[in-house]
Amino acid sequence: MCFLDHNFSQSWREQYQLFKTSEPDHKGLGRVLPVNLDDKHWVAIWISIPKRHIVVWDSIPSSSVPDAWDAIMEPFLQMVPYLLVECAATEEIRVKYGLEPYTYERPLQGVPTANNGDCGVYSVKYIECHALGVSFDPKDFARCNAKKMRDNMAVDIW
Repeated sequence: MCFLDHNFSQSWREQYQLFKTSEPDHKGLGRVLPVNLDDKHWVAIWISIPKRHIVVWDSIPSSSVPDAWDAIMEPFLQMVPYLLVECAATEEIRVKYGLEPYTYERPLQGVPTANNGDCGVYSVKYIECHALGVSFDPKDFARCNAKKMRDNMAVDIW
């Protein structure tokens, strides 16, 4: 499991055009590796390296235009393979990862929805539940419990 810093993810998205147009280095990689949703909305993403697939859990799906998601996800789909290959310890692992783009899905059914302002809390809870192998059924994420979840997280973090 990995958490990306907000500034890193924003930089990654902003640098994507440079990444697309940059020349590979002597290993065929070396592109600028530069992700955030307009400083307004948090989502949780799960990257399955073996399946080469990304799942986006969005607690407020109405906060973005559905047609925009291909563009939002393109930097992840294209650059995660390069990041893995560049960081691989051996040539054998590099070949195993490959540079083919990942796929993604953004399920809209069965994802608990949050009130405006609670998307960050829900994103962290999605990640926590996924890491623990616990389902995050909408009935367990009642909107009325968001303040309690936020308070519990603050205590845990503090």
